[in-house]
Order: sequence, then structure tokens, then C-alpha cells
Amino acid sequence: MTHAPFAARLTRCPIPFDAARGADAAARFVALAPELRALLEGAAGCSPYLAGLMAREAAWLEAALGGAPEPALGLVLDGLEAETFATLPVALRVAKRRVALLAGLADLGGVWPLEAVTGALTGLADRAVDLSLKALVGEEIRRGKLPGAAPEDAATAGGMVALAMGKMGAGELNYSSDIDLICLFDEDRYTPDDYHEARAAFIRVARKMTAWIGDNTAEGYVFRTDLRLRPDASVTPVCIAMAAAEQYYEGQGRTWERAAYIKARACGGDIAAGERFLARLVPFVWRKHLDFAAIQDAHDMRLKIRDHKGLHGPVVLEGHDMKLGVGGIREIEFFTQTRQLIAGGRDPDLRGRGTVASLSALAAKGWVPAEVAGELTTLYRAHREVEHRLQMAADAQTHALPASAEGFERLARMMGEADTGQMRAGLRARLERVAALTEEFFAPGETTDEMPDLPDTSRAIVEGWRAYPALRSARAAEIFRRVKPGILRGLLRAANPEEALRQFDGFLRGLPAGVQLFSLFDANPQLVELIVDICATAPGLARHLSRHSSVFDAVIGGDFFAPWPGAAPLRAALAGQLAALPDYEAKLDAARRWAREWHFRIGVHHLRGLVDAAEAGRMYADLASACVAAVWEPCCAEFAAKHGPLPGRGAVVLGMGSLGAERLNAASDLDLIVIYDDAGVEASEGKRPLPTRTYYARLTQALVTALSAPTAEGRLYEVDMRLRPSGKQGPVATALERFRSYQMGEAWTWEHLALTRARPIVGDAGLAAEVEVLRREVLAAKAGGESVLADVADMRRRIFAAKAPDGVWEAKIGPGRLQDIELLAESCALRSADPARRVEAQLRAGLRSGCLGKPEEAALQEAYRFLWRLQAGGRLLTDRPLDMEQIGEGARAFLLRETGMADLTALASRLDAATGRVAAIVDRVLEG
Repeated sequence: MTHAPFAARLTRCPIPFDAARGADAAARFVALAPELRALLEGAAGCSPYLAGLMAREAAWLEAALGGAPEPALGLVLDGLEAETFATLPVALRVAKRRVALLAGLADLGGVWPLEAVTGALTGLADRAVDLSLKALVGEEIRRGKLPGAAPEDAATAGGMVALAMGKMGAGELNYSSDIDLICLFDEDRYTPDDYHEARAAFIRVARKMTAWIGDNTAEGYVFRTDLRLRPDASVTPVCIAMAAAEQYYEGQGRTWERAAYIKARACGGDIAAGERFLARLVPFVWRKHLDFAAIQDAHDMRLKIRDHKGLHGPVVLEGHDMKLGVGGIREIEFFTQTRQLIAGGRDPDLRGRGTVASLSALAAKGWVPAEVAGELTTLYRAHREVEHRLQMAADAQTHALPASAEGFERLARMMGEADTGQMRAGLRARLERVAALTEEFFAPGETTDEMPDLPDTSRAIVEGWRAYPALRSARAAEIFRRVKPGILRGLLRAANPEEALRQFDGFLRGLPAGVQLFSLFDANPQLVELIVDICATAPGLARHLSRHSSVFDAVIGGDFFAPWPGAAPLRAALAGQLAALPDYEAKLDAARRWAREWHFRIGVHHLRGLVDAAEAGRMYADLASACVAAVWEPCCAEFAAKHGPLPGRGAVVLGMGSLGAERLNAASDLDLIVIYDDAGVEASEGKRPLPTRTYYARLTQALVTALSAPTAEGRLYEVDMRLRPSGKQGPVATALERFRSYQMGEAWTWEHLALTRARPIVGDAGLAAEVEVLRREVLAAKAGGESVLADVADMRRRIFAAKAPDGVWEAKIGPGRLQDIELLAESCALRSADPARRVEAQLRAGLRSGCLGKPEEAALQEAYRFLWRLQAGGRLLTDRPLDMEQIGEGARAFLLRETGMADLTALASRLDAATGRVAAIVDRVLEG
């Protein structure tokens, strides 16, 4: 890439504060262009430090300014690679002088933006740490002090790595930054007998490195080095084993350490080992749930810093700390990092190290308003420029604004401002604006809400909350105190307040812990409204939420109320998440968390009337299909790793019953069968080969386990395989030819009925197409069977004898109810050899083929829609038989809205009329 010359890129120029010193510097560079001499004059006239560097590096500087600054920087850094063990410390100090001078002039002249300035300083720090580590470890190896290491191991520092933290990790070093490092070594490279000797060598290297880089000699210094961010710094040595560090973070790591690791980066030594260590630390830094509790932690950290430094109170410019004070740089960094901690566990795109880039990412994902992110970015850059000028004046490690009028005059001129008063006004306005933008987020403060008046019975319930597990910690109780008035006011607005309060009481009683969820409520009041709505309407959903409150994360994820994506995008989304996880068990847990959130989303949309019962039924089916399809792939891969690839043409998983018909409710299980084609292959080819029949039987069992076995995250679905050939007695996976011969020659009529709703979910595409062709052939072959109606009638009688309706509000089982309509619809599809799977389409097939008259078909369609609304609504509200007295007033109102009835009397009348009409139609069709 070709860069324009330095002089052509100048956009601003400092004004000399000390005219004599500035003129003296300009006179030293008479060969340079006037605009460059003006820059040098202004810089030297404001900064004694830069003036001294110009005098010391005059020859180099004149050549560097003659071209573009980027190649000049590259030559300085690349030249360090040729230095020897003896010459490197001095060479690093010369490089520091040159980089600091070049970056300072590029900054003052507006040639480089902030990120290029801080990037140049960080690049030097990286090179200094890396070369020092490798040289010093090489010397330990040469002296025989690092057991088992050969000379070539110096190239990876013998397994030692330096992690850059803070501004260095983010590539944001300022002129006088300390560099914060954590030094670790990979203990796996050493035997237990050599461990302690190797550890002692790495401790020596860490100490010598800090001296090489940090000691102020006649040649100056490179960077002051701080190693105190390491685990338990007061008692641990300056370099520790990676395993010990992991153990510390897993057991004792605090929020401030999580925030610190947002910017952590392997910068020197064994970079690959450092990156592996950071990858293992991901679960510590990035929590899998939205972590709004981090807000309070960040707020507490800010207050502790201010208390320690005495930085409370209004902005007074004299002596104000640009980094830690009110409205300072740290406020913007905390604002950004805390939001990253909240959401970065769910979204890797939010895990950036740089402040500006992270603000942009947060805005893109909706976590920060775009205008706020843009304003904070501008303010951050302006603050950093002021910080740089404070430091480059005398190479001082300071963030404090001047305490004197003279100091402000110097600062204004360094910023190119002739009007000091105007500069001060702009600076104050920026500090106050940062404080205004960040303070509300960090300081939730005391609630101003008063507790509403409660009846005695309700007050007794509320007083009992203090004993619940979720409120036992002081921190949880404090956060809940802020959200409790809003919750209670919402409950009091419910149709039956006392009933809603009892449901919320059950929800709260079931919570194992409260800090995270209460923090979520505190930061997102719309969630309080939602939990109140759920408790007032759907007690079953409230009980589920008490066990799985993490699903609330999805509500504020940005697209919770977006249109339904459909089965294919769902499958792709879940498959993408699972593919990113290396561990099979982790994939199963991730699938359960993901499905739970989407399941909750469907329920909320249904509950709030955003979708109707039919749409919700299709959504639940889409979700189940996506889960089966996405889990099948890692299940096959895990099995193939042990027993070889799927033999023959592979297998296809068929969804049967309601899954095949693409209409599930909130509590449905899944009917599945697996069909495979061995293509003449007798056994698999793998480390532990299996006969083909055994292979597919065990693979099917593995799939059922993957879907239904309870893990730490619960289970995905209950799975029923009884619709396979021969039911419980048959093998769990069926060969294609066996399936064909069974369906054509042995299957009962009920098995042909089940086939009317069979739908391929996942598996070999060619085999799935062949199974569908076979399904249609079977239907065509069996359509004219004389015994179909008699068999269906007999099946119907057996169903009614086996199970009576569950109460007067039963919508599924019993004469004239859903199961009756579905059985008749399947018989219509079979008798007309129609491939339709959905109930409505099968009934229309019955009309076309003459199995049903037009009035009958219309009555069945209307009854089916009504009964499905009642069934789907009831299963959302409770996992028990529908009892109108038990479910409560809010739930009753939901069901009346769903079914379009004015009251329960009207609903009961409609139910009796519909089931009576349906039963009469089914009797006529089946019994003749």
C-alpha cells in the first residue's frame, strides 16, 4: 500500500507556547518544508520532552519526515529483529524515542487518527515484550537452566507467554502508559520432575524482562511494566502456570477480572499457547446468559475508584483526572465493557477489544442507541487526545488536567487553540456530556417508587418472600427491593390481583437464585410487565419460568417480536451454533437452551395474541423439526467417530403424527421412525465396525437419547417410536426394503393411517425422496381396501375404551373431539390415496373423493379449528387436565379470547354442540 508523504497529510498545527524553544527546534531542520518546520516549532514550543527527542534524533527524524510515516515506523520495528541479546535493551530504547517522536508529531499534525497513534505505540510494546521474552528464555536455555528445552525452543519462549491487558491488549496505549502484562507458562511442556526448575526459570525471565523494558537508563526506558493483574498478585510469583491461573479464575475470579480479560491478548512468547489459554477462559469471561448483574459490579468498581482517588463531586477542571474522574475516559470504557459482559456471552460479535470498535458493534446489535455510540466515540477520541497532550508535554505518567492557568495555556496551544477560554469550555462540556450519557446506566440508585397498598392476605404472601432461596443473599434482596413496587403494581392491575400474586409467589418460590434475574428486571422494565402478564394468565408457563428463567434473555435479544423465520432458517441457526462447539455434550446442552428460548417465544406470542393457535401449532412443529434435524448431524458424527460412516445410502428420520402434520402444541411429544438403506453393505467401516442392522438400531437409540435424555439443561422432547413397523416388538430402525414389504403385505390399517402423516425431517435427500414415493405407492395400493372403514371404526372403539375424556373441557380425546376428527381425516386421505398430511387438507381430500359431503366437511373444518384453539390454549396454560376453576381468571379470559366466546357458559355450549355434531358425522361415515 502506498502512503502519501507526511507533509501532504497535515491538517492541524500546535501553537508554540515557548516561542524560543520552538524557534530553536525549527532552526535545526532548515532542510524541511515550511509546514513541517511549523509543526516542529509548535510541538517543541509546547513539549520539552518532544523538543529533547528532536535534538537527540535529528538525523533520523529529518529522513523520516521526508516520506510517509508508515514505512518509517515499519523500519524502526523491523530493525529490532536483527538485534542480539547484548544489544537489544539499548535498541529498544532508541526505538521508543523514535516511535514516540513520530507518533507524537503525527498526532499533533492530524496525520494519524487516534487508532493509528495508539496502534504505533502498542506495536512497539508488542515487539519489545516478544523479543525480550525470546531472548531471555534463549539465554536460560543456553545456560542449561530450562530443563528439557533445546535452542530452537527459544522461538516460542519455551512455552512462556505474556498476555497484554488493558490498553495494550486493546491496541490503545497512550504516550506514558504502563503496560499491564500477565506472564504464564504452559506446564504441559514439562515433566512433573522438571516443573519447579522450569517455573523458577520463567520467574527469572519475567523479572529480567520488566527490567529490560522498564528500567530508566542513560538511553531512557521503553515502557513501565505492571504485572499486578495476575491472579492473586499479592501471594503469587510474577509468572505462574496456566493450569493454576485457570483454577483461580474458575473458583475465585471476580467481575473486574472478567472485564479485564475482554481486552486480553497474547502479545509475546508462545502466542499459540496464550491463545489456547484465552480460549479456555471464554466461559469465565463470557457468561452464557445475559449478565445484567455486571452493571452493579461496574457501578461499585467506579465508586471504589472514586473513593480511593477522592474524585467525587462536580467537574472542576483544575486538576481533574481525565481518566478516572467524573465524565472521564474510564466512564466510556466501563460503559462499553459492561454492555459487552452483559451480552457477549450470547453474541461473539460483541467480544471486541477496542473501545471504539466495540461501541460500533454494540450499536449495530441494538445494545446502544446508534446516536449514543457515535457521540461517545467522538467524546472518547477527544478525551484521549487531551490525555496524550498532557503526557507528551513532559513524558509524564499523568491523566490530570493542569492545576494552573499557565498549564491550561500550554494545553490549549498544544491543541492548536489560541483561545484558552474556548478550549476550557469545550473540555468541560465534553466531560459533563460523558457523565450524563453514562451515569444513568451505571447508577440505578434508590427506587422512587412507593410500595402500593395491599390487602392483609396479599401482604402476608409478600412478607414470606424473604425466606425464599432467590432472596437470601443481600445483593439479590437489594436489587429486588428496587423492582418489587413495579411488580406489585402490575399484579394489582390483573383481572384477579390476588390470584396473580399467588402465581407470582409460586414463580418466585421456585427460583433457585435471584441476582441475575432481578438485575435483568431492574435494567429492563418491560420484562416486569411480561412476567406479570404470564403470572396473571398462564400458571403453567410461570412454573416453567421459575426453573428456566434464563429464557428471559431472549426477550431483550433484539428480535424476540420479529416475524417467525420458518423451519429452514431455524435449522440453519441451530446447526451453526452446534457446529461452533467441539464437545458433543456441549452441543446437546446448547440445543436445549436454544430450543427453550424459541419455545418460550412461541408461547409469549400466542399468549399475547400476536399469533393464533394454528400459527403457534405450525411454529412448534417448525421448532421441533429444526431440533431433530440439527441434532441428527452431530449425533451421526459422534457415532461415526466410533463405528465408521453410515453404511450404505444412509438413513432418513420421519416425523409421524402431529409432527408429520406440522401441528404441535406447547406440550407435544414427537413421533419418529427411522428408515435406512444398507445398499447391500453388511457392516460399517470404522475403529469398531458394526453389522449394518445393529449400526442403525444403535444410531437411532443415540438420536432418541440426544433428544430425550435429561442433561444439566433438561430435555428437548419426549420421543415415541411406537409407530415403526411391528410397534414395540420391531427394531427401532427399519431397512427400506423391509419397510416396503411390511407396508405392502403385513401392516395393519392403523399403520397405513399413520403413514398418511409421515414426513421426512432429515437424512439422505435421495433416500427421503424414495421413501416419499413409497409412501404414496402404499396409499394408492391400500386405498381400495374393503376393510378400511370397519378397521377404523374398530380402532375408534378401542381408543374410547382405553381412555375417557379428562373432564368436561377435554378437547382431544373422546367422541367428536380432535382425535376423532384426525382419525376420520386420515381415513379420508387413505381411502382417496391423497398425499396430504395436514388435517384440513385431508378433510378436503375426503370432500373431493366423495367420502364426505360438503356440509359435513365444512362442519368438521369449523369444529377442528375451534377444538384446536381450545386444546392449544389449554396446553399453553397448564400441563394438567383443563380445569376452569384451577387455572384462574386471567387464563379463562385468554381461552375465551382464543375461542371467540363471551363467557364459560357459551364456551361449554359451543363445545357440546361441536363434539355432538362431529361424533354424528364420524358415526355416519364409519358405521354407515
